Amino acid sequence: MESFAKLITIDRSSPVPLYFQVAQQLQELIETGVLPPGTRLSNEIAMADQFGLSRPTMRQAMQHLVDKGLLARKRGVGTQVVTNRIRRQVELTSLYEDLEREDRRPRTDVLSIETVPASAEVAAALRIAEGLEVVAVRRLRYADDQPIALMRNHLPAGLLELSEQALSEQGLYQLLRRSGTDLSTAAQTIGARRATAAEARLLGESRGATLLTMTRTAYDSSGRPVEYGAHVYRATRYSFEMTVAAH
Repeated sequence: MESFAKLITIDRSSPVPLYFQVAQQLQELIETGVLPPGTRLSNEIAMADQFGLSRPTMRQAMQHLVDKGLLARKRGVGTQVVTNRIRRQVELTSLYEDLEREDRRPRTDVLSIETVPASAEVAAALRIAEGLEVVAVRRLRYADDQPIALMRNHLPAGLLELSEQALSEQGLYQLLRRSGTDLSTAAQTIGARRATAAEARLLGESRGATLLTMTRTAYDSSGRPVEYGAHVYRATRYSFEMTVAAH
């Protein structure tokens, strides 16, 4: 902490709250690489003493950065700068393609590929009768050797042949396109919820951690639903970006 504490200046005459002054400057040090991912910070008491602040003020500054996904508190480890967050444009591409484009070294663990009866949710999305067979795929996606997303996809039976090897080496949308499926549009919903114990274990998060959620139904050029996905993402590692135009 001593090596970069001199880079932070606190103006006690400023109307900007002290915690926010510290948080803003720490954020700049993180985003410019002065504090690279994995850097451990001193505990809040030591940091408060170094900056001449009260412990509640320092705690508020740290919590502000935790809430923004720039710092993470881990039991037995302390507070660390987290891995650079992946920002994804909301468009009709697969996560694998987006990670490749950003040179984030995507890797996939295929958890299961099976033929199952369509649930009411899946049947409605794919416009088929409930109980008809669909192909269900579960995958754990990594970026730079860090788990970031748990993905569940359903496709109409017989649409294409899927193998564990193919899914571990390519994105699902790449496989669909190569099989002759012309992906055209998609309807999707983005939200957030708490992680279950199983999700937290797979994603390396604490139970109850906040996860981003996305459900998406993709359609081919004829308007036929060809894929329904329900994914969860680590909110500390991942965000969606979109452009909003005025009318």
